[in-house]
Amino acid sequence: MTSLRERVQNLLQLTEKPASTAGSRVIFSLPEGDNTFLVGAQAYASQPRDRDAYDRQAVLQDSLEAWRFNPLARRIVELTTQYAVGGGLKAAVAHQPSQHFLDQFWAHRLNRMDNRVNEFSDELCLSGNLFLLLTTDQSGMSYLRVLPSTEIVQIISSENDIEQELEFHIRVPGESEALIYPGYDLQKEQIDNQGHLQPVVLHYALNRPSGSQWGEGDLTPILKWLARYSAWLEDRVRLNRFRNAFVYVVKARFSSEAERSARQLQLAGNPPAPGSVLVTDESEEWSVMAPKLEALDASSDGLAIKKMIAAGVGLPLHFLAEPESSTRTTAEAAGSPTYRRFSERQRFICTLLEDVLRVVVSRRAFYDPEVDPNALIRVEGGDVSARDNRELAQAGQQVAQVATDLYERDLIDEREALRLVYRFMGERLPEPASNKGLPKSD
Repeated sequence: MTSLRERVQNLLQLTEKPASTAGSRVIFSLPEGDNTFLVGAQAYASQPRDRDAYDRQAVLQDSLEAWRFNPLARRIVELTTQYAVGGGLKAAVAHQPSQHFLDQFWAHRLNRMDNRVNEFSDELCLSGNLFLLLTTDQSGMSYLRVLPSTEIVQIISSENDIEQELEFHIRVPGESEALIYPGYDLQKEQIDNQGHLQPVVLHYALNRPSGSQWGEGDLTPILKWLARYSAWLEDRVRLNRFRNAFVYVVKARFSSEAERSARQLQLAGNPPAPGSVLVTDESEEWSVMAPKLEALDASSDGLAIKKMIAAGVGLPLHFLAEPESSTRTTAEAAGSPTYRRFSERQRFICTLLEDVLRVVVSRRAFYDPEVDPNALIRVEGGDVSARDNRELAQAGQQVAQVATDLYERDLIDEREALRLVYRFMGERLPEPASNKGLPKSD
């Protein structure tokens, strides 16, 4: 028979709570606040590596506010656009009817692509996402409009492929329900009874982590540093405003408090003017009290914050009105990584436009059989840096001599010689080659 002690122990073991349950009760008993309300929460249909919807909206709004009110942020966006697409972009296709249509689309007064590509670049810098609404009329002419990233509520992708975007839910001001636009799918393109193709949305993301739907803007990692630099600069301006402010201190021997007050009222009613001559007797001693700001020590703090901003966007300090070094060699060396970044951004925008133009041409093919929807479209950008042109020209001239010598010795053929020259000049070898051959010496 079991004793009374053993029965009590068995009863306690049955009623004892697991450690995990006890821990959960402690967690749920914590007071709820702004920092704990959304802990562990996740939006429906969002991806694990994407920002939460509320966080993404806050970042997008902060980027827009920084561009509007922070001169440093606007200059960063302007520099990227000026170097990436400021030299102009040109679309070319070998098929002549398709080229004629692309010229019409590019110059159409409702598209004005020469100016609209600047808007594309600015939006990519600010939000890291470019949502293009593409509509087509009964003649097959398409029109592009940029949808603000802040108005995109949700992106619905295919279950087995996140990059196949099926629907875009767009917020409509004053409406409770979102407006739904389909993503582009060539297999589902159909003309309705009125002769229209349904509008579609094209999405392009920049700085997008793998497995994410949304990209990140160039200003996103430096938003807090832009805010800190603005606060630091505002504090320095406010303090320097009072640096020239001073007060006179008058020391004298007064027989009573009433005599001191009368003298203070007399000086306050008729203070000395700047530049005037003040004559007193030996019973009064005048001095000036002014603030000591130590502005030289504070300048290093501002430079450190500005370096963090410049590193975050890949720009040297002399691009941001901060001549850190006075030597031209150092400035040119610091500019090389920046030009590479601008070249990569230009390549991204050119690839983006090639895809957009292929969609435009394919929709035109529904109405015009002369347009080839499978024609190869190339978009070329302008030169990022004139200094690169000089270096490429020198490299091309030197390699042309080497390639000609190899060709004359029958070590390489004509095509390989041309490839070497075009390769070192940073250009694509045309198809077919424009040159008929290289001259051989007798």
